[in-house]
Amino acid sequence: MARRLGSTLPPDLLASLSQRDLPVRLDRAFPVVTLDAKRRPHPMLCSYLEVLAVDRETIRVVINASGRSARNLSARRAATLVLVEPERTVYVKCRSKGKAVARGALARFTLKVKEVLEDAADPSEGDVRITSGITYGPAPSLDDPRVRATLEALRPD
Repeated sequence: MARRLGSTLPPDLLASLSQRDLPVRLDRAFPVVTLDAKRRPHPMLCSYLEVLAVDRETIRVVINASGRSARNLSARRAATLVLVEPERTVYVKCRSKGKAVARGALARFTLKVKEVLEDAADPSEGDVRITSGITYGPAPSLDDPRVRATLEALRPD
């Protein structure tokens, strides 16, 4: 059962996506869903490394410039971040603003937050809850050149 939280990121979600605590989130990922040419959902996995909330209304995402998700974002401009964590499950619906900024093999998109929904178990489900988000390993090092390139691509020109 989802409830609407508004059209901006709540403070705790802004903090999660701000990269202030990036080292503890380096092994976490979440789906980002775009729309393909037939308007079907097209998921990709992003890490907290590839996403930066600039403010409550603006999120930057850096992805492979030649991938389907980049083409989808350029063409249809819609994306939904699906953040599934033990603390909460949230859907952040966004629209891409402007053109992607090319950074070598990467493309930086600026997303405008349009709607934030929080999903919770129905009361009839009792104590059921999410116990883990998506994790991967080994977590990348902040010293890795690919990580540095991604972080640099998220920053303004």
